[in-house]
Amino acid sequence: MLNSSDLTLLDQKGISISQIEEQLEHFKKGFPYLSIAASASVEKGIMHISGDEQSQYLNEWESYCEQNKQILKFVPASGAASRMFKDLFEFMDASYREPQTPFEKKFFDEIDCFAFFDSLNKVCIENERKDIKQLISEGYYKTIVANLLHSKGLNYGSMPKGLLEFHRYQEGSRTAMEEHLAEGAMYASNKMGTVNLHFTVSPEHRILFHGVVKNKKAFYEKRFGVKYNVSFSEQKSATDTLAVDENNCPFRENGQMVFRPGGHGALIQNLNDLDADVIFIKNIDNVVPDHFKQATIQYKRLIAGVLVNIQRKMFNYLYLIESGKYTHDQLMEMLYFLQTDLCIKNPETKMLEDVELVLYIKSKLNRPLRVCGMVKNEGEPGGGPFLTVNQDGATSLQILENSQIDLKDPAKKELFDKGTHFNPVDLVCAIKNHHGEKYQLPHYVDKNTGFISGKSKNGKNLKAMELPGLWNGAMSDWNTIFVEVPVETFNPVKTVNDLLRPEHQ
Repeated sequence: MLNSSDLTLLDQKGISISQIEEQLEHFKKGFPYLSIAASASVEKGIMHISGDEQSQYLNEWESYCEQNKQILKFVPASGAASRMFKDLFEFMDASYREPQTPFEKKFFDEIDCFAFFDSLNKVCIENERKDIKQLISEGYYKTIVANLLHSKGLNYGSMPKGLLEFHRYQEGSRTAMEEHLAEGAMYASNKMGTVNLHFTVSPEHRILFHGVVKNKKAFYEKRFGVKYNVSFSEQKSATDTLAVDENNCPFRENGQMVFRPGGHGALIQNLNDLDADVIFIKNIDNVVPDHFKQATIQYKRLIAGVLVNIQRKMFNYLYLIESGKYTHDQLMEMLYFLQTDLCIKNPETKMLEDVELVLYIKSKLNRPLRVCGMVKNEGEPGGGPFLTVNQDGATSLQILENSQIDLKDPAKKELFDKGTHFNPVDLVCAIKNHHGEKYQLPHYVDKNTGFISGKSKNGKNLKAMELPGLWNGAMSDWNTIFVEVPVETFNPVKTVNDLLRPEHQ
């Protein structure tokens, strides 16, 4: 099936033949649904932290930051903003000239409320010799949109979200990337006042992101009294996945196999390359202006405090196990910790002798750790928190997408429908063991949690595969804690009109 040209391409991309064979097998068999035991809730699996407890965890994080620790903020930022402007692209293709839909009317009625208004007005004057007000009065609505989306103007239709002007300030507007610089200074600076940020970007936009750092770094360092260490990486070509035709054979174009990006799950490799004790993960578009950041900062520090608290307990137990000086009662205490704090339960542990039990406990404790903020479900899209049954029979906390659950099964659908919370991609992670050694994160991926979808290329149907999602299957074998966080911490920008919401003004 593979010819010499294919082998050369695989070698260039760093993909092995065995990986291709594995992917082809997934296309043929599909991915199994996960076995879910329950939806996670405050009653079962999600921590609700009261006011008194909050002070404890916030103090824990403050104390941790005073130590010589590497703290980093990781932001996936390679996504293009084209989907943000889907409604405006449709307006451009529509037969009518003036706004008709509620979305279109809102966009133009409140256009001067966007942070990018001044920049857009400027390019309209340069290109059309008329400002936005004049163009609207004369009915040239599509001309305004063209100057926003196309290369002759701001080119926002082809830009990454991170480089779009999101919010207005007295000193000017801020891009989403700049808001992450500000956020990082507020909760992720270390003892030396250094803020480490890492953005994953697309190759074609990397130079533009570098430009923001070059032009704005000094301003934000002075503003917040910190020093920034900003780094970038790109999704590795070795994580691209093969496209296949309807017969599950490699899809070819001009005789060459076609590969597609493997989705955000590919970023587990980028995360694995980083050296830090604690890593915050947050999407590029979930940011608000400074005057709305209080809840975000409070709960970022809070979940980080939970992380270091749980990690300390795990490390103490691991040191005790390695000393060999533990008692049966202490093993029971560790088992209770697994069951109550980490929600890891296996009925077979009742049958184990102490020698076997200690090996089981150590294997469960000695893993990467993540604490995930969970928001009450108010209809926003996003994966949900569940208790799942793993291959070894143990239950554990997982973030699942709809596609991973057999919704045709009435019992599973009922569990899904009862979900009270969803995942806003609000994570803080610990990726080193108790000896300060980095875990190899790809070893903790559940390869059976990918996703297959139908696509087309040049009019021909194909099937594409996404790797296990970064906060789904790619972190399947991590230890997980869910913490309830308020909806005020979740303010994504999925469409351009989301920037008109009060929390973005």
